[in-house]
Amino acid sequence: MGTSVGYARVSTLDQKPELQLDALKTNGRAKLFVERASGAKEERPQLLAALHYLRPGDTLVVWKLDTGSLGR
Repeated sequence: MGTSVGYARVSTLDQKPELQLDALKTNGRAKLFVERASGAKEERPQLLAALHYLRPGDTLVVWKLDTGSLGR
C-alpha cells in the first residue's frame, strides 16, 4: 500500500491554506506540500516537488480542484 501525499495551493499571499491543510491532515496525509502562487503563474515548484516525491502506489490528494484555468 502506498503513501498518501497532500497538495494545497492558495492564490495570494494574504490567503491562508489552513482550511485545506486541516482537511488534508484530518484524512491522514503522510506528506504535505503547500504552494502560494497565482493561478496565472505557470511555475508550481511545490506541485513539481509533490509529483517527484510520489512513488508507484502512492496517491496525490488535493482539497479542491479548480478547473477555471484548464481551458488555456
